[in-house]
Amino acid sequence: MAKEVTVEEKLRALYDLQLIDSRIDRIRNIRGELPLEVEDLEDEIGGLETRMEKLNTDVKEFDLEVKAKKNLIKESEEKIAKYETQQKNVRNNREFDALSKEIEFQELEIQLAEKRIREFKAKMDTKKEAVAQATEKLTERKSHLEFKKSELDNILQETQDEEELLISESKKQRALIEERLLFAYTRLRNSARNGLAVVAVERGASGGSFFTIPPQRQLEIAARKKIISDEHSGRILVDPELAREEEEKMQKLFSSAKKK
Repeated sequence: MAKEVTVEEKLRALYDLQLIDSRIDRIRNIRGELPLEVEDLEDEIGGLETRMEKLNTDVKEFDLEVKAKKNLIKESEEKIAKYETQQKNVRNNREFDALSKEIEFQELEIQLAEKRIREFKAKMDTKKEAVAQATEKLTERKSHLEFKKSELDNILQETQDEEELLISESKKQRALIEERLLFAYTRLRNSARNGLAVVAVERGASGGSFFTIPPQRQLEIAARKKIISDEHSGRILVDPELAREEEEKMQKLFSSAKKK
């Protein structure tokens, strides 16, 4: 027949779980926003690289347009030279005027092509300036990313093994607690900004609270005969002596986890 778990044992198990989970919280707080910062920087760099690729493609297209217009100018100049030669051998004014119109048309083509070349070059200059600015920003963001990654890697090296061991201990501890209490603990922990679901009585009040607990209630908590919650926060309460004993026990676990 399985041994019945006492209320005191339940309280100790809950407080141990709280201590372990709070330790995991502290490790993750040390990491802070670094993982998100690294992710944001990687996204920003990806966006800058895509933009630079598009800008460089635009520059190449404008360059091709400039070359095409230069070829057109060359062809027009060759035609003008040909028409001017032909004018020297015409037999009448009608042929001369027809060739003059062709020359005039080619001159207009050259003027239009030169105008378009100036426009394309201006656009190229704008795009090149944007590429230079994006390149400078990309270099700066990549340098910043390297620094943040190095910072994150150092923290991970220092804390990853400890965190993994504590997560494993948290799972083991949860397996010892009955489902009803575990559900209450998880709900309280998720709703509390500091993640505290089980707290010790400190100076006659619930840990982290200014509301005094009546002396009779404090005696009931110290008796460890039933699970008692703070009427203001809903947190599960344990007496200072039990808290001190479990903190000493858990400190040994934390110390061994840090050494590994």
